Amino acid sequence: MRVHILTLALSALTVGHSSAQTLPYQLPPRPLVALADAPPMPRASFSPNGQWLLQLDMQERPTVFDQSQPELRLAGLRINTTVTGRSRMAHVRALRLRQLPKGLELLVQGLPANARISNLQWSPDNTKIAFTHSTRDHLELWVVDVVSASARLVPNIFLNGSLGIPYEWVSDSKTLVVRAVVGGRGAAPIAAPAEAGRRYEYPVKTPLEEQMLGYYVLSQVVRVGLDGRMAPLGQPGLIAQASPSPDGRFVLVRSYRRPYPTTLSLDRFPQRVQVLAMDGLLDKQLADLPAVESLPEGLGAVPTGPREFAWREDVPNTLFWVEARDGGNPAQAAPIRDQLLTLAAPFEEPARELVALPARFQRIYWGSEQLVLVEGTRLKDRRQFVWPLDILTKTLQKPLLEYPERNAYAHPGTPVLHPNAQGRPVLLTDRSGTGIYLFGTGASSEGDRPFIDELSVRTRASQRWWRSEAPYYEQPVLILDPVKRSFITKRESDQQPPNYHLRTGPKLVAITQFADPYAGLGSLPRVQPLRYQRPDGRAVTATLYLPAGYQAADGPLPTLMEVGTTMFYDSTGISQMRGSQHAFARYNWGSPLYWTAQGYAVLQGVPLPAPSASNAATPAAYAQKIMQAASSALAEGRRMGFIDTARVVVLGQGPGASLATSLLAESRLFKAGIALPGLHNQSAQVRLLGEEQKGVPTEFRLDYASVPLAPFGLPDTLRRPLLVMPAGFDGLPAGLATRTEELYAELQRLGGTSVNYATLPGETHGYTARESLMQLLAQMNTWLDTYIKPTAAASQPATPLPTSSN
Repeated sequence: MRVHILTLALSALTVGHSSAQTLPYQLPPRPLVALADAPPMPRASFSPNGQWLLQLDMQERPTVFDQSQPELRLAGLRINTTVTGRSRMAHVRALRLRQLPKGLELLVQGLPANARISNLQWSPDNTKIAFTHSTRDHLELWVVDVVSASARLVPNIFLNGSLGIPYEWVSDSKTLVVRAVVGGRGAAPIAAPAEAGRRYEYPVKTPLEEQMLGYYVLSQVVRVGLDGRMAPLGQPGLIAQASPSPDGRFVLVRSYRRPYPTTLSLDRFPQRVQVLAMDGLLDKQLADLPAVESLPEGLGAVPTGPREFAWREDVPNTLFWVEARDGGNPAQAAPIRDQLLTLAAPFEEPARELVALPARFQRIYWGSEQLVLVEGTRLKDRRQFVWPLDILTKTLQKPLLEYPERNAYAHPGTPVLHPNAQGRPVLLTDRSGTGIYLFGTGASSEGDRPFIDELSVRTRASQRWWRSEAPYYEQPVLILDPVKRSFITKRESDQQPPNYHLRTGPKLVAITQFADPYAGLGSLPRVQPLRYQRPDGRAVTATLYLPAGYQAADGPLPTLMEVGTTMFYDSTGISQMRGSQHAFARYNWGSPLYWTAQGYAVLQGVPLPAPSASNAATPAAYAQKIMQAASSALAEGRRMGFIDTARVVVLGQGPGASLATSLLAESRLFKAGIALPGLHNQSAQVRLLGEEQKGVPTEFRLDYASVPLAPFGLPDTLRRPLLVMPAGFDGLPAGLATRTEELYAELQRLGGTSVNYATLPGETHGYTARESLMQLLAQMNTWLDTYIKPTAAASQPATPLPTSSN
């Protein structure tokens, strides 16, 4: 077997005889460079009252130097240690304001030079915007005056953004509650070589690591007035939340405490919950919670004891939280799953039950004493309910909304919120106070068609206001006036970039005119849905992207087929369309759409059978079903004349990387394969939430209902070429999957084919830096051209798999 290993700018390995090389970064063909270097699309933020538009001009793609800044990976966190904030964040470089509907655009003045802006939030009265700015060595707080379009620094305070947005507005719009770096904390602990080169992000195992966590996450809650007055509240700690009450008199504080577990991520550490008075005269502890060492198995498992502390949005100063009544165990039969409790200021009385739920609590929508909605999930069948809550009797009324969790076509939409007088999000209602509004994605057999519905809570009558119409994909953003049916949408098509519009009845007025970032670079790819029947009898849909200008006379095309992005866990979702063929195509770092500009077809969204308790017990049969599903998608593309099935490369990213490797090894469908950052050697085990999940950061926990798992493990043999391109650091714990280096070692042992292996420095579970993206495109382009580039000679079709299911 020939194996090539490349570590860009560091070292590169070549195979046949494993050897190391140092290589410079490469550039792909010019059309790909131009697409990758296209300017980022601006983003937009509307003031809560809908009177102002804030345009965010995003920074260009970062460099490898930017990605290689000091970063602490500890307890599931990634901390930029130079500024004491989250690392690898996208930043805004400029701000523009415009009063709607027809005001002039104003470039915000007074911004810091070389601005690196993030964490923007409107004030409750819509007159100001706060944001953070990352300097070379700290995180600053700035405030924009909306009317004058001018920004100023809030002096004499540095923020600690290691645990998320480090401030919240108080309802008076003159005060903020911030999490600040503790003054006089001294010099940072110096990491030993082992810690500096650590592979995995979650354990805190040594005294030095405890010191580092305490140093970089430690913060102080401070009340900051725009008049320059400041006052500390409470004591320093590892503070994850500091939320002012709606009336601005109190602050809810949640912090992590010692002892720091050595096997858990930060979100499972012991916690302390307390309420502080804004005047400093109250410091009351509400809960002292132990570490979450383990959870019961299954979806819907939660810790015992209080959780999800928050303020009621509709009253001045009442807290609420949730407690499990079933031991947090979804497998335990229980008429009541969760209990909601409240506690009002001055927080001296015992907590009162608000309601007992027969389902697992998901969310509560506050409106008024007469209108509150509670959302929950019935665990046995994953069915969602939204109940009106009668606060006086503490009972749930008949469900207002009810739908299967995984049936996208049946989703009725999500209740629309708007800010009340204190700037808190509450239900938007009609004049009677009994009608609500729903925003929905509008999944249908025609693709997503977003909508707005008006729904009477009293009569349950529903009326559709509006629905997106072809040839556009249009999403509702903000309702301005329910009486006039005036609202803002985000509208795009397959050839027009997203822009915002104002709709009032049938009238449509453009608010923004963002330019097409790919203008002058050729037309965007043509979208072609593939609707076909899988061998197991399921009617399914995939999406095929064809080169711009493609005609049937051009004949079948060499194809890049991506797998692992679409797996379903029940029969309902399998046949349902996802997304919209009218959406504007975007060339993101991992998008295979680049290759439509090089003459290839790209096949995405192929629905594959997901692991289940039945097929996990028979991996061979499950593997056969996976291969048959892939084969049927290719066969349909061939039948329609689009896909040359003799020239197909399989691509997998993330968990799909392992699936692509296995399909390449076990089938004869593909000429070659590409595996981008992902997990390898994953089994088809379904129950993965026990001991092996302890201490794993939430975003990396394997959940059989949301993360597709490769069915084969490491292949026994690999006879076709494979390009493996993991990031330099994938951030994944070793206990869950064999790292990519081990995949390479196993393939090297097996022999039999050509394997190219490249790692890129400064990257994690994907590619962000411009140099990395260019190298990725260059290598993939060479790989595709080597194995399936169009030729004049007629090609022979690959040997298809049997199409009958077992």
